[in-house]
Amino acid sequence: MNRTPVIVVGSGPTGLLLAGDLATAGVPVTVVERRPHRISNLSRAFVLHARTLEQLDARGLADGLEAVGQRLDRLRLFGSLTIGLDTLPSRFNHLLVLPQYEVEKALERRAVEAGVDFRYETGVTGLSQDENGVTVRVEGPDGVTESLRAEYVVGADGMRSVVREAIGLPFPGRSVIRSVVLADVRLAEPPETLLTVNAVGDAFAFIAPFGDGYHRVIAWNRARDVPDGEPLDLDEIKEVTRLALGRDFGMHDARWMSRFHSDERQAPAYRVGRVFLAGDAAHVHTPAGGQGMNTGLQDAANLSWKLAQVTGGHADPALLDTYQTERHPVGRAVLRSSGGIVRLAMARRPWELALRAALTTVLDHVGPARRRMLGRLTGIGYK
Repeated sequence: MNRTPVIVVGSGPTGLLLAGDLATAGVPVTVVERRPHRISNLSRAFVLHARTLEQLDARGLADGLEAVGQRLDRLRLFGSLTIGLDTLPSRFNHLLVLPQYEVEKALERRAVEAGVDFRYETGVTGLSQDENGVTVRVEGPDGVTESLRAEYVVGADGMRSVVREAIGLPFPGRSVIRSVVLADVRLAEPPETLLTVNAVGDAFAFIAPFGDGYHRVIAWNRARDVPDGEPLDLDEIKEVTRLALGRDFGMHDARWMSRFHSDERQAPAYRVGRVFLAGDAAHVHTPAGGQGMNTGLQDAANLSWKLAQVTGGHADPALLDTYQTERHPVGRAVLRSSGGIVRLAMARRPWELALRAALTTVLDHVGPARRRMLGRLTGIGYK
């Protein structure tokens, strides 16, 4: 039976950061990934916030990502409110817009250089644990099954986490929005170089530049509730964008389009014995605020050094309990804030519109309220 101190299941951004941290600290780690070894050039996540950039900077990765991303120093919300980010207490007082695959490439390169053992096209078929460790049963690309043994296992294997299911944790929550459409397109007449978001009636749209000539568009028509597999074309995205923003900015040359739904869910615990959950395996929420990848990366940064200290014999295993106490409340807060943004954006009842107008006024004129909101959005407000 193969043995290693830590097994990480999943090679998305969360798993890659965690594994790279452990290997850099001298802890042997194996990453198990059911997919082939290929970083997709298509992705839903597309923004890094200040706290995440600080974490990546500590690992020597931020400058390289800044070189390929698009910096945004302002947000435009609800069609009328523009908020500058220059007051953030961070040298990264901006958003960085770039595709998730650029982040994955940087994290994978670091992990490989640190000596992480990757096992691609290998799926987890079972998991059991005892007081001394965890046994993970896997099936490789040739159909051969084997057992791997580790002191600890981290499930970073996404919303449909096999690890979460294996340790018997529920994933309570609900679907919040359906038939959201997404596209990466060129714009003949792009808006100003800042994040643009607005909603009118049943329509919501969001546009942000990637910096490579393409823009990310996310749109939703609440009146059009169709399954994720329903065919999608650029005309539909243009139509919803016109409803929400008044124009479609001459969208053309889509390199990717997708229809999806968003859930709000959180596991009641991020740890069962020697098994941990991180990223989307632990929490999922709407894309509003662009906090999904960021929250997962911060989960990984919180857990990695603790695992390194404990497996290296430098700290009491009780240190690992702090992962739950520190990160679960943050996940809960992100669910609330991202859901709140969606509900405010889609306000249409008179009292909802009045609430949104009042909030807009407060954020525009009350500095402490604006700083608190930005702290939550960018992660700077979380310890």
